[in-house]
Amino acid sequence: MTRSQAVNPNVCGVTAVIAVIDGKWKTSLLWLLEAGPHRPAELRRRLPGLSEKVLTQALREMESDGLVHREVHDVLPLKTVYSLTDFGRRLSDALGPISDLGHERLDRMTAEQAGQVEPSAS
Repeated sequence: MTRSQAVNPNVCGVTAVIAVIDGKWKTSLLWLLEAGPHRPAELRRRLPGLSEKVLTQALREMESDGLVHREVHDVLPLKTVYSLTDFGRRLSDALGPISDLGHERLDRMTAEQAGQVEPSAS
């Protein structure tokens, strides 16, 4: 999926939304920012394995897509805080049921691996 699909008016609405959350870290960042504003260093501490470069890139893309708001406080050293926009909050709310389905799937897979239930037919 390409980022250009996020702004292409001729694609399915679901494709346009998935294009703005596509990537390894964006849904996790949405989830963390749901709890309130965070500084970049806080986000990195909460997501082990996320490099500063990738965090900066993801937050810039999310800001460009209207999901997050970046606020820079004029103090030394500069203090930057990220928070969800109304659109970001609405998207996060919409992803809730999808998250529930994902947890249901993971629970089913765990039960199947433990031999507690028959594998589901696909």
